[in-house]
Amino acid sequence: MPAVFHFSIPMNDEQLLRYSRHILLDEIGIEGQQKLLASHVLIIGAGGLGSPVALYLGSAGVGRITVVDHDRVDATNLQRQIAHTVARIGEFKAESVLQAVAALNPDVKVIPVTQRADDALLDRLVGQADLVLDCTDNFSTRHAINRACVKHDKPLVSGAAIRFDGQITVYDPRSPDSPCYACIFPESDLPEETRCATMGVFAPLVGIVGTVQAAEALKLLCGIGTPLTGRLLMLDGRGMEWNEMKLSRNKACAVCGIEAAESPAA
Repeated sequence: MPAVFHFSIPMNDEQLLRYSRHILLDEIGIEGQQKLLASHVLIIGAGGLGSPVALYLGSAGVGRITVVDHDRVDATNLQRQIAHTVARIGEFKAESVLQAVAALNPDVKVIPVTQRADDALLDRLVGQADLVLDCTDNFSTRHAINRACVKHDKPLVSGAAIRFDGQITVYDPRSPDSPCYACIFPESDLPEETRCATMGVFAPLVGIVGTVQAAEALKLLCGIGTPLTGRLLMLDGRGMEWNEMKLSRNKACAVCGIEAAESPAA
């Protein structure tokens, strides 16, 4: 899978030291780290999943990170949303993430967006990013993110977590065999919405899922390894058991199918 960066950025001595453990990896090296520094990712959601995603991408040196979340930090978030602190209760989560990443790596530019992720905003922001990470917790926003990623041909790293169950996959419209989110979860057949506010969530679970999302994003940005495209990775946190399901593209999909591609509105 090719990397999604546009140009390389030379590193100074301080950066060569900071990222030395990445540079020592043959698969990444100086060239791969330069790709990360030149990359721009879009994270939708700054909660349980978005926290580890932002912290790891920031510490790894992704040059620009746009974070979208219109919610504010609440005391109930602190059980699992590790980017936030007691001192930042009441602040916008996107602004809190900016502070958390800056404390780890001031070289990274974090752009907080404290608006709801509606179609218009996503259409604008997805087109500007190299890669998108869905760290949200509701189906309507997930479908809006998916539509924007298909429209703009951007890879989407998707994660979800509830109770003790997590899942991660990559939807990549650049690959003709890759399904999109709507192929697997059609908008016309949505399951009942479940939220951690009412169902609960095991605190480390969101960290595990979010960390895997960050790993998949870094692999895609560097063009290394085999991404989770076409594979749904599922975790049962009770027994700490991983299972994998193969995913196929739905040619009749309303978003990425043949008819959708041929539609004048596509």
